[in-house]
Amino acid sequence: MDDEGIKARTKRGSIGAQWWSRRFIDLLESFADQGRLSRGRTYARKGQVYDLRVTPYEVTAKVRGSLPEPYEVALGIEGIEPRNWRAVEKELASRAVFRARLLAGEMPPEIEWVFAELGLALFPNTASDLHLMCDCPDWGDPCKHAAAVLYLLAEAFDDDPFLILEWNGRSRDQLLTALRRGPAAAPDPFAMEDEPLSATDFWTTPSGLARLRDRPPAPPVPPGFILQVATPPPVKIRRRPLTDALLPAYEALATDPSD
Repeated sequence: MDDEGIKARTKRGSIGAQWWSRRFIDLLESFADQGRLSRGRTYARKGQVYDLRVTPYEVTAKVRGSLPEPYEVALGIEGIEPRNWRAVEKELASRAVFRARLLAGEMPPEIEWVFAELGLALFPNTASDLHLMCDCPDWGDPCKHAAAVLYLLAEAFDDDPFLILEWNGRSRDQLLTALRRGPAAAPDPFAMEDEPLSATDFWTTPSGLARLRDRPPAPPVPPGFILQVATPPPVKIRRRPLTDALLPAYEALATDPSD
């Protein structure tokens, strides 16, 4: 057991630096008791929380209080069912930019829209979405011990946004493995419907080309996209993965020479 307390990095003001942690804290502060949240921030900044662990559907930690024995805290959520995760993975895999950024370890802000389109939520929106348990005598929701863990969980999200997905039931490895299997089959933007041509319209623009001209441009694909989506080969150069060594070359080739 790790007895070293975790201290919040921010000494004053709001906790949470990235958009995903700020989103989590903003929602939390919209429905939770402000007084207990304030005391929880104090506990978080004093390093009274330790042994913080994120697992599917539950976060656990220990919090030092006034008694010799620490309090046991658990933060539970309903999370996302496996069948709904499969729908999310299929949708993310079908969108090249989302797929590339996630495989690169980034969490695009628009990812919330994908979940919302499927009727799912990444973050608890109400008090009833959170199941807070602590063996302290305070029946507040949250008590200051649970509040301290919630704030340090936000900073853990800063360090690793994939913990948000882990809490919701999908580990980083599970998600990235699903995305590497390949995107869902998408229509070929250069394909034209077969249409018979008569002598009168032989020299007119086929309707398929007209529709192609009217298509909106596709989102730009980031440099080295193929390196991010393909299964990395078991080859290393000076102890670095081959994909890391090749990425600068892809980025250089994608640079406009006129810049």
